[in-house]
Amino acid sequence: MFAISGALVASRKCLDPVGFALIATITGIGGGTLRDLLLGHGVFWVDQSHYVSLCVAVALIVYFVAPHIEYRYRVLLWADAAGLSLFCVLGARMAVESGFSGTIAVIMGLLSATFGGLIRDVVCNEIPLILRNEIYATAALAGALAYILLESLSLPFNLAEMGGIGTCFVIRALGLIHGLSLPGYRPRSGRDYPADNRPEF
Repeated sequence: MFAISGALVASRKCLDPVGFALIATITGIGGGTLRDLLLGHGVFWVDQSHYVSLCVAVALIVYFVAPHIEYRYRVLLWADAAGLSLFCVLGARMAVESGFSGTIAVIMGLLSATFGGLIRDVVCNEIPLILRNEIYATAALAGALAYILLESLSLPFNLAEMGGIGTCFVIRALGLIHGLSLPGYRPRSGRDYPADNRPEF
């Protein structure tokens, strides 16, 4: 899903097929790469190169299909939401399986879910979704936390994973549909100092 969102951003920038492949790949594997490096693992796509091949294949498909998609930005946001939901749980699960604490697992889930999209937006000169005035990182954080809490209950049939993915996706979807966001910082007007009592900096 992240590879799709990366390719759709490439289409908005009118890049060539190589550009599509590059943006889709860094979006698709960026978060997992950071996660593996921080956890001290071998980077997953080095030993499993089919992940890179899949990202390139997705990029080329989107290259030919994108001109026929009427609302590409809307599709981009929903594809990104699906990727966000999946990767926040995958990152948290890998940290748990590696013996790290719940706190570290939640952080790994958040980084796995957001870092690829962050790289994508920076490279494509876009305002990163994580920095926009909307619910994004909060959804990934909630999804990872839900997974950790459900995992502690030893639920069967991967219900913990599904609960985490569902939590993230529902929160992100509500944000997209209703334009929800956390309150932003509101600065106070500057204070005027008398001329003879101005602070020295």
